[in-house]
Amino acid sequence: MAEHVFALIDCNSFYCSCERLFRPDLIRTPIVVLSNNDGCVISRTPEAKALGIKMGEPWFQIRRRFEAAGGVAFSSNYALYGDISERVMTVIEGLVPQLEVYSIDEAFADLTGIQTDLVRMGREIRAQVLAATGIPTGVGIAPTKTLAKLANFAAKRWQKQTGGVVDITDPQRRDKLLKAVAVNEVWGVGRRLTERLGEMGIRTAWQLAEADAWTLRKKFSVVLEKTARELRGTPCLELDSVAPPKQEICCSRMFGQRLHDLAPIREAVASYAARASEKLRAQGSVCKRVRVSIRTGMFNPDEPKFAKGMLCELPYPTDDTRLITQAALTGLDELYRPGFAFSKAEVLLMELCGRGEFTDDLFAPIQPAHSQRVMAVLDSINAKWGRGTLRPGVVPATPVWSMRRDLMSQSFTTRVDQLWKVSAR
Repeated sequence: MAEHVFALIDCNSFYCSCERLFRPDLIRTPIVVLSNNDGCVISRTPEAKALGIKMGEPWFQIRRRFEAAGGVAFSSNYALYGDISERVMTVIEGLVPQLEVYSIDEAFADLTGIQTDLVRMGREIRAQVLAATGIPTGVGIAPTKTLAKLANFAAKRWQKQTGGVVDITDPQRRDKLLKAVAVNEVWGVGRRLTERLGEMGIRTAWQLAEADAWTLRKKFSVVLEKTARELRGTPCLELDSVAPPKQEICCSRMFGQRLHDLAPIREAVASYAARASEKLRAQGSVCKRVRVSIRTGMFNPDEPKFAKGMLCELPYPTDDTRLITQAALTGLDELYRPGFAFSKAEVLLMELCGRGEFTDDLFAPIQPAHSQRVMAVLDSINAKWGRGTLRPGVVPATPVWSMRRDLMSQSFTTRVDQLWKVSAR
C-alpha cells in the first residue's frame, strides 16, 4: 500500500441530484439547474449531456429544444443544496479518519493506514451516502490529492465499468490511467494552460507527470511543478481538515432586472453588505476596508456602459453590519450616476484579520464591546428564525431587484411551511 492514501468523494451532478430527491418521477428525465437569474446551465444530468447540453450554455438559447426533448429545468435552490451537502459530509465524516470538505459537493479523505480493501471501502462510502441521503457519488483513491481527483474523474467517466470507485494506488494502474487521460482533465490545468502545454508536446497527464520539474517551474509556476510531482505519486498537498480563514469576503449578485434609480440599488448593496458581514463574523474576523462597485450590462451594444468601484475606510477594524453597511452605502452614493441601466453590484470586505489580532496603532480606536453583543444577538435571531429576519432597515421584504428564479423548487428541508405532507390511508 502507498505511504499516503487519499480519497476524493464527489457527488454526481449534485444540484440535479438534489432536485431528483424530491422528484422521483424525473429519475430518467434530462435535468439542468440554472445559475442566478436563470442565466446559464451550471449542472446537468447524464441524460441532459446526451442531448448535447453544455455547461455554461445560456438558458434562452437552449430552452426550446431542451423542453421539446422532455427536459426539465430548475432555478438554483442554494438553501436546499447547502442542507443536503451538510448531510452528505456528515455521513462521510463518520466513515473516514479525517475529512477535508473541499466544496459543496466534494471532499477529500485521508485513508492512510486503513487495513481494509480500499475499493471495498470506497463502495461502502458510496452505499452509505446513497442510503442516508439519496445522493449518488464517485470515489477516487490514490497516493496524492491530484491523483485522487484524476481517479475520481475515471470513476465517473467509466462508471459502469468501475462501479463508481477507482483505486490507483498501484503504480501500474496509475500509469495506465495517466496515459489514457488528456492533460486538460488534470486538477488545475485550464484551457490556456492546456494550449501552452500542447505547444511543448504535453497532451496527456502521463506526459505532464514525466516532464522536467525545473522546466515546469521556470516556464510556468511552482504550482504546476507540484502538480507534476503529485502525478508521479509524491504528495505535495496535505489534507486541510479545518479550512483557513478567507483573506477577502465578497457578496455580489446580478439584479433580477435592470435598475435605473439609486434607491433600489442602495437596498441591494445594503443587503449584500449585511450578508458579507455575517460571513465575516462566522469566521471570527474583522475587516478594515470595504470596496463597493456597480456596473451595467456589458454585452448589449445599445446600452451605455458604466463600471466603477470605490474603496471605503472604516473607523476601526470591525464586523459590525451597521458600520460596514454605512460605509458601502456612502461609497455607492458617490459612485452612482443617473442615465444608466445597472445590472450588478458587489460588496468586498478587505484587509481581514482575526478578532483581537490587529496591532497597527496602539492608540487607534477599537470596536466597542457592546457592538459585539448586538451582532451576536442579531446572528442568533437570524439563525433561529431564518436569514433576513433582522436586516438593515433600508432592505424591503420583497425587493424588486431580487434574483429571478422562476423555476425554483421548494425548500423541502429548510422551511417548515414547505415540508412534504404525507397522507396515510
